[in-house]
Amino acid sequence: MSRILWGGATSASQYEGGFTDGKGLDTQDCRAYLPRTSNATTETRLLTQRQIEEAKKKDSPYYYPFRVGTKGYEYGSADIELLKELDLDIYRLSISWSRLFPTGEEVEPNPAGVSYYDKVLNKLYNAGIKIFITIDHYAIPLNLVEKYGGWTSIKTVAAYMRFSSFLLHKWGAIVDYWLPINEINAGYFSPFNGVALVKPENGEYNYSDIFLSLHHQFIASAKTIKLGKELKVKGKFCAMISCFCYYPLTPKPEDNLELVENEEINQWYCMDVLAKGYYPYYAKPFFDKHNINFEISAADKELLRNNTCDVVTFSYYDSCICTADENKNQTAGNLVVTTKNPYLKATEWGWQIDPMGLRTTLHKIYDRYNKPVMISENGLGAKDVLTSDQKVHDQYRIDYFKAHFDQIIKAKEENVDVIAYIAWGIIDIVSAGSCEMDKRYGVVYVDADNKGQGTFKRYKKDSFEWYKHFIEHQRERSRSK
Repeated sequence: MSRILWGGATSASQYEGGFTDGKGLDTQDCRAYLPRTSNATTETRLLTQRQIEEAKKKDSPYYYPFRVGTKGYEYGSADIELLKELDLDIYRLSISWSRLFPTGEEVEPNPAGVSYYDKVLNKLYNAGIKIFITIDHYAIPLNLVEKYGGWTSIKTVAAYMRFSSFLLHKWGAIVDYWLPINEINAGYFSPFNGVALVKPENGEYNYSDIFLSLHHQFIASAKTIKLGKELKVKGKFCAMISCFCYYPLTPKPEDNLELVENEEINQWYCMDVLAKGYYPYYAKPFFDKHNINFEISAADKELLRNNTCDVVTFSYYDSCICTADENKNQTAGNLVVTTKNPYLKATEWGWQIDPMGLRTTLHKIYDRYNKPVMISENGLGAKDVLTSDQKVHDQYRIDYFKAHFDQIIKAKEENVDVIAYIAWGIIDIVSAGSCEMDKRYGVVYVDADNKGQGTFKRYKKDSFEWYKHFIEHQRERSRSK
């Protein structure tokens, strides 16, 4: 097995800003910053048409942080110099769909957007940093949502293919990894983010709309893989889910069965389709139970069967507890709410820190899919403090890295084919869950607050030097073997 690649990641909506030069309005641009309350995160993940109309107003009193990000559109070249100094093996970034195709229906891309990404990607390539592109990272042109219903429509698949086809043709010779859809299972438990479904004002999402949208994302992914292989692009194709490492609350059989059912639909369902090429056996009973109806044609089945991913990737931040009983002792997690685990410490946002759960997840995924595995997102969201001498002493993040890296290396030694680890928000970005800057992940501090006030200057945290030396040490170990 080859050595593990060590990297970092950002997403266009959280990092770039640059709401200029012809960029169109996308779904993330409609999410306002709301001061943290018990339901603020829910409010920004479950957007209604009323909230979208408010976001479209020029005189809205709300601040929309994804239109500013951490000004990567302005700082991109300087930030890549920081990535070079870190000596990253790999950098994961997303391409803003609405920066290249503002409404999603254009035939030709926006020249300013093409020029921006051309500079960024070629600078990464010339720096010797492997490039991992996420094509759709929770942000699609708002026009496709309002005109066609987003991913519920096959017309959005056609629009996506114009977008992905352009990327493959334009940068297929220099990109190392392609991910068609970010955290695809989020479409189930975070429908606005994952599949751009607008929430009804009164009532819940329609399950058929959710699973039809996911099916269309499966088709878009398979078509992109098919095209990429026809074009003989350089890069490997990935699929990605958000993982939670489920534990039963008690040894009760009911709790363990609850775990199995949660894993199947929340975690494995999407990857089973994308990595194995067919709908899993447990899909039909779930569909029947929830009156989910949509057509899967013979052509769709053939497309999915013949165009599976090369690499299985996943995000991992915390583990979750399953119980068949009602339990009020709950805490937050990445995109989901779970029961508190008394054996684990948690972040300031309630996310339970479980390094061993990452190792367990690596084993489960490799055993289930028998394909190379990549951790495409992981990291610690915390309140960092910039001192008067412009330092950030984030020993807590270093400790988090140490504990998780130790478990990754052990999984590799146990013959799990782990090919890469990518630290999330390597440069501070706006939090996708809570739309705030207080929750920081980076090893580079960005001087900005929750309302976009600040200099946006970059400062290296203590974790920057630690991660740099860790990567150097891993390279030296690999050379000495």
